[in-house]
Amino acid sequence: MIKAVLIDDERLARNELKKLLIDFPEIEVVGEAANAAEGIEMIESLQPDLVFLDIQMPGKTGFDMLSELEKAPHVIFTTAYDEYALKAFEVNALDYLLKPVDSKRLADAIHKLHIAEEKEAMSPAIGINKSLLNENDQVFVKDGERCWFVKLSDIRLFESVGNYAKVFFGSNKPLILKSLNALEERLDEKVFFRANRKHIVNLRLIDKIEPYFNGGLLLELKGGEKIEVSRRQTVKFKEMLSL
Repeated sequence: MIKAVLIDDERLARNELKKLLIDFPEIEVVGEAANAAEGIEMIESLQPDLVFLDIQMPGKTGFDMLSELEKAPHVIFTTAYDEYALKAFEVNALDYLLKPVDSKRLADAIHKLHIAEEKEAMSPAIGINKSLLNENDQVFVKDGERCWFVKLSDIRLFESVGNYAKVFFGSNKPLILKSLNALEERLDEKVFFRANRKHIVNLRLIDKIEPYFNGGLLLELKGGEKIEVSRRQTVKFKEMLSL
């Protein structure tokens, strides 16, 4: 089953979408929210695979909500406005559905979801199986025609690039077909830390730690990359390192 959450301030719109989703038995609606604040709380507690998200809501927009999430599930936007389509795809949305949602367009969006999940599950780009990776493990990284066997401890940074991740080791920065969320599930959290929505850093390869804007931290890695730790993750980071 694919767990889904509906986030829309219009109850009627949520009810209509639920009716359409009856034709997709693999989708289980596990929660509903009427605004961004409720949506963030629901995503963090229920850990859904998919979010149907309105853009214009009271208070924060759907884009604002996504920017505050440390881990974002797959997103299908549902909105009455077509002017946000380009921005929606810039934040890696699976699809952009105009209200009233058409059943055929919904089917296309669900199909895109299945393709994305299959690609992620089948990708051999890093690691061999689903077990937790040890920092001493050697992993296989493939980017087009280029291939490497890299010791995990030599990877200093993973950076999200849509449905891909950029892997930083030595002077190399290849792209692999893995989401940051999928990588995080397999990496040892004692070694690899989710600094923010876009970055996972190797704690062993941090060179400097500095205070940063709005209560966060700024990490400088051995390769010179500077990565901001979000305010929420800063609390966890300080607890881990006893700062």
